[in-house]
Amino acid sequence: MEFRLEQKREIVTEIPGPKSLELKQRRDQYVSASVGSALPNYIEQSDGAILRDVDGNQFIDFGAGIGVTTVGNASPKVVKAIQDAATQATHLQINTAPYGSYIDLCQKLTEITPGDFPKKAVLFNSGAEALENAVKIARKHTGRDAIVVFDHAFHGRTNLTMAMTSKSMPYKDGFGPFAPEIYRAPLSYPYRDELSGAEAAARTIDMIDKQVGAKNVAAIIIEPLVGEGGFIVPAEGFLPALVEFANENGIVFVADEVQAGMSRTGKWFCSEWEGIEPDLITSAKGIAGGMPLSAVVGRAEIMDASHAGGIGGTYSGNPVANAAALATIEAYETENLQAEALRIEKTVREVLEPLVAELDVVGEVRGRGAMLAIELVKDSSSKTPNPELVKTVVADAISQGVLFLTCGTYGNVIRFLPPLVMTDELLRDGLSVLVESLRKHA
Repeated sequence: MEFRLEQKREIVTEIPGPKSLELKQRRDQYVSASVGSALPNYIEQSDGAILRDVDGNQFIDFGAGIGVTTVGNASPKVVKAIQDAATQATHLQINTAPYGSYIDLCQKLTEITPGDFPKKAVLFNSGAEALENAVKIARKHTGRDAIVVFDHAFHGRTNLTMAMTSKSMPYKDGFGPFAPEIYRAPLSYPYRDELSGAEAAARTIDMIDKQVGAKNVAAIIIEPLVGEGGFIVPAEGFLPALVEFANENGIVFVADEVQAGMSRTGKWFCSEWEGIEPDLITSAKGIAGGMPLSAVVGRAEIMDASHAGGIGGTYSGNPVANAAALATIEAYETENLQAEALRIEKTVREVLEPLVAELDVVGEVRGRGAMLAIELVKDSSSKTPNPELVKTVVADAISQGVLFLTCGTYGNVIRFLPPLVMTDELLRDGLSVLVESLRKHA
């Protein structure tokens, strides 16, 4: 694959450089302090897996805009699709004047999501908006109110999705009161609870039965690979047991695949790893190569529950974003990017898993495909979270030209969301910086 920018890290100034410092001064004057940034440098352009700042420094991007530029930043296919679509219409609104790309994308999404049953889709702008509408659809379909979510969950920053999100700081602190009828269940977290999938599911189902009542539940909503909460992979069998419980009780099972979907884990959707077929799937982030777009896809009879006009939005399914999404999906298919996700996983595990035995502060390496993480602890016996070490290591990596993102309810997880076009050479270079820093600061 050809890139505009050389795929290598290069630091040519102090971090941050003088031009970034100038932008920071203007930001401090004009931009709300409520907006944070992981990187102190200001990016001028990006290509593939490289971020180039205004001072000419190049960073290896292990964040992909929090899992958005999965096909690589400024993918040629996506850029051309955006350019071509923008010459035809910069905005069309499905609720006023319908257009073909909305249908084309919905059809494609119904084809790639798991489940051999009639499906329909609806488009939105963000992951949080998709989750809000999944709740609306489930409540309309069932006539019930209660929504079950999980410990360590992240579903968004709107009022309803804040209520669904587990972690208070920084997502919820001071922003209440929150939407009612949201109930939080225990999640399978194998590294910490040491339960089998069946045992963890039985615990969850017991809580739902006793504290909510299955007959009152409209939807069970879960990330099949938990994102912001720490890239937690539930124990095998946990998700299928919840699906079975939902099916037996007329509950809509919703897989939040905003971060884990769209080939990120080596399959179209992470749900496929355990063979589950969600009633509804929410998708965003990697769906459109960087353009704002999201979707809810699911069983046709559930998706049709709402009255006409009950679902929609001014910018939902923008034609330029739709074109970007169709080109992004084509890139996943023609560039064999699901195999690339598995190639990335193999390399990351090869480099990082030996550290579990070598360094007492490395608790676990986990994840699927190119959605991986390393959890840091004070020591392996206590498993006490070590967020201080995470901050030190990530700052050290940034100073050397590598951007890693953090996550976890306890702030002690470093996550890896590299673009699937990242070369093995670049991947190993970035990981070598991490390994050196861990050994230095452990």
